[in-house]
Amino acid sequence: MIETLSRTVFHPLWDIKDNSNKLNHVKALEKSQWLPAETLKAIQWKKLKDTIEYAHQHSPYYRKLFNTIGLTPDDIKTPEDYLRIPVTTKLDIRNNTDQFISEEYTKESLVLAKTGGSTGVSLNLYFDEACQEQRNAAAIRSDRWAGWNLGHKRAALWGNPPTPTTFKQKVRHHLLDRTIYLDTMALNNDSMGAFVAQWHEEKPKSLFGHAHSIYMFAKYVSANNIKDLRPQAIVATSMMLLDHERVLIESVFECKVTNRYGCEEVGLIGCECEQHNGMHLNTDHLYIEFLDDDNQPVPPGKPGKIILTDFNNKGMPLLRYQVEDIGIPSDRKCNCGRGLPLMEGLQGRVADFLKGPNGSLVAGISLVERTLTDIKGLEQIQLVQPELNRIEINRVKGVDYDENTDPLLLKELNSVFGPHIECIINDVTEIAQENNGKYRFSICKV
Repeated sequence: MIETLSRTVFHPLWDIKDNSNKLNHVKALEKSQWLPAETLKAIQWKKLKDTIEYAHQHSPYYRKLFNTIGLTPDDIKTPEDYLRIPVTTKLDIRNNTDQFISEEYTKESLVLAKTGGSTGVSLNLYFDEACQEQRNAAAIRSDRWAGWNLGHKRAALWGNPPTPTTFKQKVRHHLLDRTIYLDTMALNNDSMGAFVAQWHEEKPKSLFGHAHSIYMFAKYVSANNIKDLRPQAIVATSMMLLDHERVLIESVFECKVTNRYGCEEVGLIGCECEQHNGMHLNTDHLYIEFLDDDNQPVPPGKPGKIILTDFNNKGMPLLRYQVEDIGIPSDRKCNCGRGLPLMEGLQGRVADFLKGPNGSLVAGISLVERTLTDIKGLEQIQLVQPELNRIEINRVKGVDYDENTDPLLLKELNSVFGPHIECIINDVTEIAQENNGKYRFSICKV
């Protein structure tokens, strides 16, 4: 009863109370996803043109940039023309934060958010309320692809989860948010055991959280022979979902995992649908480019730097923002029938790519995945490259670890990097979390 009331009564009433259009945005997005690909592409280009015009008029940073390169919004008539605008980096934002903010807003009127700074550059970001509503709507649409719906109770694995304290927050938590949390900053046998007990009491219908944290929880459930946790939907987000992690999670919970991708700066970027064959890109809200090292578009099937333009955030416009992730664009059409384009998948963050002695890049996440799959005796590994000629391997022993595990691990890394890079194995009991509760399995400091 409460589930139905939450979806049909409390959510609409809360939107009215907050003067919010979130649910209307959800309806519009659920309709637009079925439009033909060419129609969506034309709509996207119109939104891009409007965003460029707005940034030129109201963002001091972009107005100065356009003047410096001798360009006007009217000069941009094709995607090739758009390449003339320089890429915006995290450092650009960090050094010129106030200049990015629209002159139609004050910083005090905007919502402040901070990135975790996992690549060494933390950012202050500002969003207008309408932008937040649109981003939340996109997340709701993608979560419904997984099998979740408004009103469903959710189990979430998240770092520093919100704790309702005021009467209003408690009412919202009970009637709308309907989420039980396992704090990933304190992930241990005791906390996971308590979470299982709470799951039995609350009976959530979906599981949501950091991809690797869900994997660790699935391992706990499997090790303790717990058979009655059966969510209808699982959404993994916030970090790369590795193939072996997906296999275990789906086996333990007997439910498909929906892989979702987004970032603090622009919200949802892509998400798998019920076909689980690539991620649909959120082109309703974003213009997404995949570029090579010369900042030229890569062909479908080739990895490229992901560059984003946000249509929603008028408070702090971002044009051609380099999110520092690597993805693989696709020209396939999904069997689901949605017109939203596909991305084959992610290859990791720029900072997750290790460097060979000749300067070549090695996808660290892919190397970790392959190593964990091919070599028995490895529970987890983390590759850290503090300097060009040295790689440190933080290795957690698996139950089938033996005298051959480490030699095979070193042989694998030497085959990739050559004999001139020193590989050192550190025997650790666990991989340390970042401050935000996430895990990084490949870190390049060069």
